[in-house]
Order: sequence, then C-alpha cells, then structure tokens
Amino acid sequence: MMTTLKLSKAILLKGLPVYQETTVINGSEKNFTTGRLYAHDVTEIALIEDGKGVHQIGNQEIPCKKGDIYIVHANTLHGYFADEQQDLKIRRLWFNVGDYFDGEVADFGDKRFCYGAFADGPLTSCARLNAIEQDKITKLLDLIAQEITDNKLEWKESVKAYLSLLLISVARCVGKAIKNTNDVPAKEYAVVATMIKSVNENYGESDFTLENLASSLFVSKSHLSKLFKKSTGQNFSHYLRSVRYLNASRLLSETNLTVEEITEKCGLRDLASFYHGFNQYYGVTPNQYRVNVKNNIKEKGDILMSIYSQISENVEKGRAKIVKELVSQAIEEGASVNEILNEGLLHGMSVIGEKFKNNEVYVPEVLVSARAMNAGIQILKPYMSENGIEATGKVCIGTVQGDLHDIGKNLVKMMMESKGLEVIDLGTDVAPETFVKTAIEENCQVICCSALLTTTMGVMEEVVKKATELGVRDKIAIMIGGAPVNEDFCNKIGADAYTIDAASAAEKAVELCKG
Repeated sequence: MMTTLKLSKAILLKGLPVYQETTVINGSEKNFTTGRLYAHDVTEIALIEDGKGVHQIGNQEIPCKKGDIYIVHANTLHGYFADEQQDLKIRRLWFNVGDYFDGEVADFGDKRFCYGAFADGPLTSCARLNAIEQDKITKLLDLIAQEITDNKLEWKESVKAYLSLLLISVARCVGKAIKNTNDVPAKEYAVVATMIKSVNENYGESDFTLENLASSLFVSKSHLSKLFKKSTGQNFSHYLRSVRYLNASRLLSETNLTVEEITEKCGLRDLASFYHGFNQYYGVTPNQYRVNVKNNIKEKGDILMSIYSQISENVEKGRAKIVKELVSQAIEEGASVNEILNEGLLHGMSVIGEKFKNNEVYVPEVLVSARAMNAGIQILKPYMSENGIEATGKVCIGTVQGDLHDIGKNLVKMMMESKGLEVIDLGTDVAPETFVKTAIEENCQVICCSALLTTTMGVMEEVVKKATELGVRDKIAIMIGGAPVNEDFCNKIGADAYTIDAASAAEKAVELCKG
C-alpha cells in the first residue's frame, strides 16, 4: 500500500533524504488509498522494480512497467496504480533539491535544473531503461540507501555525489524515452504547485477557498480554476475535498479523536455533510471505516504473531535461509522492526541459550542458531537506524595477548548479540591497552577478556591495572572467562565478574550495561 510522507517530511526538513521500497497492491478493495493522487514538497525519483500499471501525473496517464524510472518535481500531483493482474513494486527516493545543490542545478525553471532532468517538461521526466541502465541506476540507489542508513562521516557529501550521478544518468536516458506530453508551461505549473502546497498546508481551515487563494496570489478566481483543471484534470473544489477526506481517514485510523473533532480539524462544514461526503468518497461511514481499520489491524496482528513464532522456531533450528525469508515477509507485512527483532530473532536465540545453559544442546547447535539469527539481523539492519532502534548496551571483547584461541570468545559474542548488545570484536592476541582504549573510544560499558592458556591469565590483571591507570576503572566494568580462570581469580585481580559459560556471560553483560 502506498505510504504517505507525514513522517518522512519531518526527516527531510533535517536534510536527510528518505529511501523506501513500496508495493502498490492490485485490487480496488486492497488499494483504495493508492487510488488517490499525492503531492509532496520534495522531489521524487521512482524506479519501477517489478510489475506494471499506470503512473498518473496530473491529468496525464503514462503506462509504467519494470525498468521505467521517473523524476517527479516537488508539489506535482501524481500517483501509481497497479495493473489488475499483479502488484507494482517501486523503489523511491525523496529529497529536497536545495539541500544538495546550488545555482542553476537547484533553480526551478533553469535548463540545468537537476542536471537537465526536467528539460522536456515541468512536471516529470521519465525514461524506459535497458538492462545495463537499470543495473546502474539500481546500484546508485543501493549506495544512496546505504549512506542514509549508515549515516557515517561525510555521508551527506557522499549522497550528493551519488545523487548527481543518478540525476545525470537519468537525464541522459530521457532523450530516447517516453516524452512528457503535458502542455502546461513551467510558469503556469509553478502557480499550480503553489496552489497544491497551499491546500496541503491549509485544508484544516474551513474558510479556505479558491477565492481567498486567488486573492493571495493576485490573480482571478476563474483563471486559477481553469489553470488547475488544465494541469490536474480535477476541479479545485474536488481536490480540496479529497485532501480533507484523505486526512480525515488518516485521523480515523491513527487517533482516538471523535468524529466531531476530526470534522473540525479537517476544515469540514458540519457533521452531517462530513458523514454524507465521507460515505460517498469511501463507501462507508466514518465509524464503519474506523471499525474496519481496527479489524484489519487485529487480523494483521494475528498473521504477524504467527510469523514471529516461525522466525523464533527456525532460529532455534539454525535454518538461516528460512529465517531471512520470514524476516523479509514480516517487513512486507508492515511489522515493527523492534518486534521482529525481539519477538522473533532474539526470542529464538534466547531459547537456544537457555537450552545450552541447561546442557540440552552443545556448542555446534548454538553456533548454527547464532548464524541464523545474524542472517535475519542483516535483513533488518537497513531499517534499524531509521526506526531509532538502539542496542541495549555496548561491549568490547577479545582473547588476551599471547592467546590465539577464539571459539569460546566467538560463542560469548554471539550470545551477547542475541541479548541485543552491540559487540566490538577485537579478535585474539589483544594487548591490555587495546582493550581499554577501545572501550573509551567506543563508549563501551563492559570489557570482556577471554583466555584459554594458563600462561596468559596474568594479562587479565594488566587490563584491570590499565583501566585504573587511564582513570576509567569506575566507569567500565571488566568481565573475565575461559577454562583456566575462576571466581577466586576474578576477585584476586579486581575484575567485576566471572561467568562459567557463554549464556551466563551474556546475561551478566546485560546486567552490567544497565548499571
């Protein structure tokens, strides 16, 4: 189902572009919200990844199918409609041109605007890509999505570079593709774009009309009415009403506001006309619409709980391929990233961890389960940062200097990650200073030292001393583990915790991170 940009617009105001993969579902009952045209004050790049349908831009309908790409100018009224026989899968990127470009490249109406991508018309540019071009565009979108997700040093400059290449690549393709046949001049369309933006900002004012909008733009009401109809194929009054009802449906779905409150918030005249108009628009009353939404949410919730259970079960069994497929399915169903992580992946690993602790399973089974869990997490990673999901704590782990054994250390790492901890793996043969400096630089709450050789046990004490020397002993907890160490040794060197196995180590680390 097509997603609105309510949240995304807030992110865009901070200069962060928004990347999304969307599926427009076929069948009128399923995709009634996609049967509306949308306008946003950001530029959109959309690649049709699969399926076929229609891209309606104003009053113009362009058939679209796999391999087509569109660049849609800000505040352009448009929407995607799936074919009756199949879904339409779209990769979309929204961005503010002014956040990334200056001068001619960012000036609407200039021939070089967006590197000339809009040279053929003010509303949109479109191209039908061959396999080589599509592969190039896909890779650029992947790179931009990755930069947005990682948000690393100089990420914005990197996005600007990739975005420039993307716009230039598409602009080169436009000349040999479908032409924009809309005959609305750029200056006139700029007025229509202003009208659309005004509607989206002021639909909640009951006295907002075409007449007062014409007054604010210093043009006649009749001129604006004809211009809007010419550009969009709709009467202005019909468009204003559709925006009001669209937002009313959103409030019915997302809030507990009364119908009376929604009527007022959406700028509608009175309760009776709202009920009548809403029924005409959606085929149900506002209250019936709200009940249907709640029933759909309940049904969807049952489906998601079943998927979470299957994810957990397959993590236990170590079936990485199936876990990846189930995680992808949960994302497509609109599941919360947090719930997929906690109810599915981490729950399954928690069960196997408990069995390991009780000697019901052994190291090979735990390793296989951990790999399955990590396979699912790799699918989730691009969504985790944008949803604000943070680790429950941060730990650095390594085998001490002079010791190259890592099986136990790796097992502890996996068990800690299954508890939602972020783990920095320093590897083997790690010097005391490296443990402590890494913990300081990475803001770790816990240092975990592993040893298998009796001759390397003393290095653990050096780690404790180095933490004291650098003034962080009271801020960073130190855990030790391995075959030759025990509780008495832990107390002797002044470490904070010793655990007998990987599962206990993970539980203790969570406890120490919470303080």
